[in-house]
Parts: sequence; structure tokens; C-alpha cells
Amino acid sequence: MSTEPDLETVLLGPVLADRECGDCVVCCTVLTVDTPDFKKAAGIPCEHLVPGGCGIHQVRPHICRTWFCAWRRVASMPDAARPDRCGLLVSVNFVREPRNCFEGVSINVRKLAGSDAIESGMADIVLDSLCEGLVPVWFSDGSKKMLMHPADEVARLVISGDPAPPHLSDEVAIWRKHYGVFSTNG
Repeated sequence: MSTEPDLETVLLGPVLADRECGDCVVCCTVLTVDTPDFKKAAGIPCEHLVPGGCGIHQVRPHICRTWFCAWRRVASMPDAARPDRCGLLVSVNFVREPRNCFEGVSINVRKLAGSDAIESGMADIVLDSLCEGLVPVWFSDGSKKMLMHPADEVARLVISGDPAPPHLSDEVAIWRKHYGVFSTNG
């Protein structure tokens, strides 16, 4: 058994001991699951959901035992940011064939259908808690996906490969160093 931390732990931190899923089952409906031992389509409630949660909790598949949304890992996210309370699901996203270097591995903030997270300001609070590190952050409102971090000007320079002006050169260089592996421009 490996003692190396998984990528989600490296990017978001360990699961916080003082946060429990409780009766939140957003991930059990919203996410796609495609593992050897369990498959479920996005937007479809898991076949094992029953009133009050998971009907097979004690014997649930490995992915369900080991995956946790960002609210369970990021201490700077407020308690009110639990997905069922705020209408946002935050997770690490892996894209096999990214369109740009910021899509390969990133944090994805999904606004859930019917959520008022934008109007209530919760989306801003959650994004502020995530947009400080060296991990791209995307926001999806259900109709479009927008890069929120790094800033547009930095992202354009990183993707294009164009020289950065002096006031952005250090930041652009750091992003290029870390995300150049996902570059689509050679």
C-alpha cells in the first residue's frame, strides 16, 4: 500500500477531521463515476441512494470511500459552503485531452441547478478561498465554463507563450513551469 498522498490531497489538503458529509449526497447525483468497480452517469442519482443517504454505506465502492469534495478538505471554505447548503460542488478535475494547459488538472466549482450561490455571494466566498494557490480554478454555471484563476492576462500569456511584461513575468514563469506539461502549443 502506497504511503504517498493522492493528487487531491496534494492540491487541496487532507480530509478535515471536523467536517462530515452528514446528509449531503450532492456528489452521489452530480458526478460521473467510471471506475472498474462502479459506474454512474453524471446528473443521475446513484442507484444505492435511499432516504437519509447511502444504502450500502458500510460496503460502498472504493471510490465512494476515498473521494471527498473540496469542502471536506479546504479549511478556508466556510461551513455554509457544504454543497447541499450552498449549491456549489467543488472538486479536483482531471481532463484527459485538455484544450489548454489549465484544463489538465484543476479545481472545478460547479453551480448546481436551482442554486442561488451567485446571487447570495456564496460563489464569490468559495472562489476567494480557492484562488490563492498555484492550481487553476474553473467555474461552471451550467451553461459555460470560465477560468477564474489565474487572471485572464496571465492565462493568455501562459497559453500563448508570448513574452510577459515585467510586472507579470515572475507570475507567468511560475505558471508556465508548473503547467507547461499540459501545453498544447508545443
